[in-house]
Formats: sequence, structure tokens, C-alpha cells
Amino acid sequence: MDDNPVEWPIDGVLDLHSFRPKEVSELLNDYIDACLAKGILDLRIIHGKGTGALRELVHSKLGKHPRVLSYQLDANWGATVVRLRA
Repeated sequence: MDDNPVEWPIDGVLDLHSFRPKEVSELLNDYIDACLAKGILDLRIIHGKGTGALRELVHSKLGKHPRVLSYQLDANWGATVVRLRA
């Protein structure tokens, strides 16, 4: 098994399907910081539709983050669009 960290592209789209719920909180904060460092202010967080538990977790974290200006469900409900403060 390779212990080297995997680099994820920082492009404003974060797909959470491959992560466990307990990883989401730290990952979301780190991703927001990385996007801000690159000047990316509009994000799309893909959480899927499912039971809504992951969506609720994401919205809870976004609602508490000081750099999140706004967020809302995307048209398909499987993602949330986020606007960050510059």
C-alpha cells in the first residue's frame, strides 16, 4: 500500500462520495482554505441525494464557517453550491 498523500485537484468542485462522514468536516475546511488560496470563491460540493444525512452534515459545517457567504442546494439536490467571502 502506498502511504504517499493523494493530491486532489483544487478546482471548486469537491465530490464527497469517496469519503467517510467522519472525514468530511476537516476535509471541507481544508478544501475551502485551498480554494481561497487559489482565489476560487464559487464552489460545488457534491454530497449525493441518499438519505440526506451527508447533505445535512455539509450544510451544518458550511453554516458555521466564517468564510462562507452563502450556500444552497443545486438544482439536482445532489450538490450544494457555495459562495465564499473574498
